[in-house]
Amino acid sequence: MPHHLSVRIDPNSGFCFGVIYAIQMAEDLLDEQGYLYCLGDIVHNDEEVERLERRGLRIIDYEQLAGLRREAVLIRAHGEPPSTYQMAMENELTLVDASCPVVLKLQNRIKTSYDKQDRIFIYGKHGHAEVRGLLGQTSGNAVVFESLEELLGHELPSSLTLYSQTTKSTDSFYRIKNELTERGYEVNANDTICRQVSNRDKDLRRFAAQYDQVVFVSGTKSSNGKVLYQVCKDTNPATHFISKLDDLDYGWFTPGQSVGICGATSTPMWQMEQIRDALLAL
Repeated sequence: MPHHLSVRIDPNSGFCFGVIYAIQMAEDLLDEQGYLYCLGDIVHNDEEVERLERRGLRIIDYEQLAGLRREAVLIRAHGEPPSTYQMAMENELTLVDASCPVVLKLQNRIKTSYDKQDRIFIYGKHGHAEVRGLLGQTSGNAVVFESLEELLGHELPSSLTLYSQTTKSTDSFYRIKNELTERGYEVNANDTICRQVSNRDKDLRRFAAQYDQVVFVSGTKSSNGKVLYQVCKDTNPATHFISKLDDLDYGWFTPGQSVGICGATSTPMWQMEQIRDALLAL
């Protein structure tokens, strides 16, 4: 008995322009030279990384980078700290820089701010690739925090400068800023959140509300995926998180239901299409 589900992919889901740009650069170079080194996962999505690895992408870490000589290495959209560029020079490496322009602009702002001796606090995830690049602009002197509680655990100066990782939630950022102001701190807040990411909150709420069931597709490593999945789940409790086709449980659906498929800024469109096709084939 066919289910006859009606299935639609969210047109606003899928790669942000920074990731599209990095993957395009990688694919062009793979076509040209057959292999390419990339520092860290090109995108926080295992399925997409595996697809590119089959085409010759070689993911390396800092230790492996230190051992390379005279090779081309891709810098992914998340950006890198100055120390990486320094090492590349010393090892005669050619860097193919696919750092996202939004991230580069933020790195420059933080560096300028640090040179003025501002006391810098960065709202972001400890150890995250982008955050490492931001922290590097301050020679590791900025304070990274993941929540208001964590921030208040630090000895705070009366005047501080606030920045944010580009993929954080705007709501949380302004909540933190307002709380600090209410507590009497002088806050120079720089909202450096990428609008392509933050607007997805609102788009996703609208999208998720329209369907009987929602399938949210994202790599398990994606911070942005965790945040956006929560947005969907809050809007529509019948939201299911999957990171690959095998995670799909056909028991979630009943005949005649409408299903919306959406994902993170690191979810490739081909993956959402693959899931759509599997559901339409029921």
